[in-house]
Amino acid sequence: MQMRISENGELILPGALVERLGMKPGDRIDATFEGGRVVLAPPPTRRPGAGIIIDPATGWPVLTGGEGAPVLTSEMVAELLVDFP
Repeated sequence: MQMRISENGELILPGALVERLGMKPGDRIDATFEGGRVVLAPPPTRRPGAGIIIDPATGWPVLTGGEGAPVLTSEMVAELLVDFP
């Protein structure tokens, strides 16, 4: 797959490659030089940070793992805390 360099020195990636990497315009991409080759890869995904929110049902502050975080049941939390000092 060939690419070209713009007049501003920017690398233009083919749409199929951008799609395969799961990227969209404005996303960043990591470039490394390995063994005489340039290797492009999307940066590691970062989960949105955890924080404290107000539970809409109780009005109490609760800890959230952020958008996309797994949902834990009370039983799952109790099991995780069994070995907690």
